[in-house]
Amino acid sequence: MKSTIAKTAGVLLACLGLTLALSAPAGAETGGFAPVDRPGPALQVPEAELAAAVHCTANATNADQEVLLFVPGTTLTPDEYSWNWFKALDKLGKPYCSVTEPDNAMGDAQISAEYVVYAIRHVHEISGRKIAVLGHSQGGTEPRFALRFWPDVRPMVADYVTFAGTNHGSPLINALCPPVAGCSPSLWQQTVNSQYIQAMNSGQETFPGISYTNIYSIVDEFVQPNLDDNGTTSLHGGGGSITNVSIQSVCPTDLASEHIAVGTYDPVAYALAMDAVTHDGPASPARVPASTCGHLLMPGVDPVTFATDLADTTAVIAKQLALHPRVAAEPPLQPYVHAG
Repeated sequence: MKSTIAKTAGVLLACLGLTLALSAPAGAETGGFAPVDRPGPALQVPEAELAAAVHCTANATNADQEVLLFVPGTTLTPDEYSWNWFKALDKLGKPYCSVTEPDNAMGDAQISAEYVVYAIRHVHEISGRKIAVLGHSQGGTEPRFALRFWPDVRPMVADYVTFAGTNHGSPLINALCPPVAGCSPSLWQQTVNSQYIQAMNSGQETFPGISYTNIYSIVDEFVQPNLDDNGTTSLHGGGGSITNVSIQSVCPTDLASEHIAVGTYDPVAYALAMDAVTHDGPASPARVPASTCGHLLMPGVDPVTFATDLADTTAVIAKQLALHPRVAAEPPLQPYVHAG
């Protein structure tokens, strides 16, 4: 899945014209969407299904430190973290949980967001403290959708960390959704100016009391434009504490950290995320040791099985993209999203 420099240059040039349009911070107006402090709706998914989707380590109960809740990306399950993050955290003895979204996160992201709402409430309750939510790609959007439309979960979250989050959509995902062939519901929802994206960013992009660390790569082959902190992953305004940071701003010569790498094995992404969840406030790139740039893999990744582990993850992605049923249009927004 490595992008060549030439291919990346073409992508960046194609996306450059969209950067300003995507970077404008959301204002106070909600643009016809629900007020930001209106109580969220009751969850539609049966509680038994929601509960079965959340899995935690034993030390997440009555935790003595911030528990990390992992949300997988499109086409994936929490298995994407099993050969990297989970092994690293097990070695450190840090508590963590994960949430499995239905249909490999290929269905309506509004339904997936309900799983995240339940997971945040559950992990906060069992841990007895504020938690951190970490998501890769689309897995960075459902937590934000949850925070936007279920305000009761905002005081439960200390840290939000996204790896290559599609916070403002991506024109490269638009290319995966040709009008004739269509694409999966959640891919439609990650296209530029989708209704889902507009609703998620309405009113304000962040909320006071939460630290936001948005990690991206300028050579990401799926999530663009991401040339700087005016790109699609970055967030602005709203009152949260925010760090928007590229892999290359920490390690300028790193042109190999593509989309999958950022969420699964990149050592800089790991260092930034760990800095965020072990300090007050969002990540500080200045605290990342310079030696991190000399590492090929994040802690937890076994160099012996790395190629196989990455190939297995890539195979799941390819299978889901190729075989998942396609729909002709984005799912309609749920009634609670609207102001009326």
